[in-house]
Amino acid sequence: MKITDISFDAYEWDKPVPLSNGLHTYSKGGGWVIRIYTDEGVVGHSIGGTRHNEQASREMMKELLIGENPLMTEKLWHKLYSPKRRGRRGMETRAQSSLDIALWDIKAKVAGLPLSTMIGGFNDTLNIYCAGGYYAPGKGLKELAEEMEGYVRYGAKAVKMKVGAVPMAEDAERVRTVRDAVGPDIKVMIDANCAYKAFEAIQFARMVEPYDVFWFEEPVQPDDIEGYARIAQTTSIPIVGGENEYTRFGFREFIHGSGTPIVQADGTNCGGVTEFMKIASYADTHGRVVAPHGEQQIHVHLLSAIPNGLYLEFYPEEYDHYRVMKYETGLQLNPDGTVTVPTAPGAGLEWNDKAMAKYKI
Repeated sequence: MKITDISFDAYEWDKPVPLSNGLHTYSKGGGWVIRIYTDEGVVGHSIGGTRHNEQASREMMKELLIGENPLMTEKLWHKLYSPKRRGRRGMETRAQSSLDIALWDIKAKVAGLPLSTMIGGFNDTLNIYCAGGYYAPGKGLKELAEEMEGYVRYGAKAVKMKVGAVPMAEDAERVRTVRDAVGPDIKVMIDANCAYKAFEAIQFARMVEPYDVFWFEEPVQPDDIEGYARIAQTTSIPIVGGENEYTRFGFREFIHGSGTPIVQADGTNCGGVTEFMKIASYADTHGRVVAPHGEQQIHVHLLSAIPNGLYLEFYPEEYDHYRVMKYETGLQLNPDGTVTVPTAPGAGLEWNDKAMAKYKI
């Protein structure tokens, strides 16, 4: 089997309401759709980020893949990974991740297996948390409480909210409001998206400890590993992160230096399926569990394949209506707050061309 061509298509749409986290505001959704074609008619599907430098890296890497055997995923990962010449982290690693995922989609389809089984196979269903609680125009405490109550009605046993964009006292009141709204039995996570300095995160953690916070995500910038450790030493709330870390080499330093018990590797960032599985194994060896960040459609396969998986991040329709409809078979939430791992061959990333046609750039 040989790779004959790789195509890239861009999509973009406006969010009904701009959403903000601790540092950034998002008014649009979208991404690149990647398809790897083979001489035997099997097509690998994947998705990628919208940034121009990420796409430029994919275009460059395309030439390195044409004519290669797509089933040789380890060989091709190392062919694409050249940190001396192309960068060790960031957009180039994300570009490589998207291509690696498409290669694994081919591999699983050839085997006639869902990706989750192809790479391991450990769970048939996964616990999720609903990711939300963003800042938005006109959204006060009442609206925040109603949002979180809605996720609990969906069946979610855990919810996540944003912090870091407003004064600490105001954010602490938002956390208290969510705890009161969902009750004592629902896990509440908070996510600062790197908005704090370490000393500020320490102060804020102490303010919200009375509200039984399950984890405090990305309190500081990803390279402030020492800051992660200092925060972890001062609070009973688990300090977690890793969504902006890259490759097993970066996670080696993060796992040993940060003090986090929960690793949030993102397969679309960290190096694809190939690298995610190595990171998960390394985390397991060192007593850490994995709760991947980001795209639920691919992480349902990765998380269900490992023994140390914790939670799948699940973005409900309220975050972005197109997160489900953009795929031919979107991932759905079960009434008990779990998701069922798909059983169709491949990674389940086939794009819904008909539904999304008007958003193609």
